[in-house]
Amino acid sequence: MSSTPKVWFITGASSGFGRCMTEYILSRGEIAVATLRGDPSILSSLTSKYPTNQLLILKLDVTDPLSISSAFNSAKETFGRIDVVFNNAGYAIIGEIEGTDEKLAQDLFECNFWGSSRVSKEAIKIFREVNNPVGGRLLINSSISGLNPVPGLGYYGASKFAVEGFTQALASELNPDWNIKVTLIEPGMFSTKAIGQNAIYIPTLHPSPCTSINITRERLHQASLGKIEGVGSPMKAVQGFYDLANLDEPPLRFVIGKDAIKRARMQLETLERDIKVLEAWSEDLADE
Repeated sequence: MSSTPKVWFITGASSGFGRCMTEYILSRGEIAVATLRGDPSILSSLTSKYPTNQLLILKLDVTDPLSISSAFNSAKETFGRIDVVFNNAGYAIIGEIEGTDEKLAQDLFECNFWGSSRVSKEAIKIFREVNNPVGGRLLINSSISGLNPVPGLGYYGASKFAVEGFTQALASELNPDWNIKVTLIEPGMFSTKAIGQNAIYIPTLHPSPCTSINITRERLHQASLGKIEGVGSPMKAVQGFYDLANLDEPPLRFVIGKDAIKRARMQLETLERDIKVLEAWSEDLADE
């Protein structure tokens, strides 16, 4: 157990990485502010095990700015500070881009991008203006699809690309004296509800079992059921997230999972190849 417990603020704590992160930090003697959009009774097994001075459960809908500020204020009033924010809430749409209703895609962005960006900004404000000493750790749960998208996850990948761009810019704007460390977590395939019952599955326009989209769909479904060998355990992953938050100088990006590392390297190789092919075209472009 920690000699001085850290206060963790977790979004999307009802299942998946958020639930596992909540359970793990509580087991380490830390303090958890577990937030979720749904019924707080989902976490009743934790409330019966941990005292109120170690676990605070709050309703939070990341699509509602007032809900976000209210939850952060409640955490601040209860514990006086927040040391780590695990910005995790989000979901996936699985289906072809052409077959996805635009309103569904907009709702996805409202949660995955706008919700995430609002939580990040609120976290920075607490770290800078409330914590004494100043500082904090912001962990944003992105996805390897935010670097290397796959067929069938186009809008999901696009929402995570937006998170990646926003977060990298945000991190570059922070004064080093604030001692705020930001890391994008980019998991590969893990057995969570994010790719199972919490995802929205769109019927395919081209329902052949040989299409890449249907292959993605079936693989994600089987992974969510734990039926694919080598799919990561979210509980093992959050142990890495916990250690990440305790690094003095954490990286901006943390790619986790062998499949994620492979896809990240593929993306780097593709980018490098594309640059080299037409690199000469950038010569002599200065105005005369």
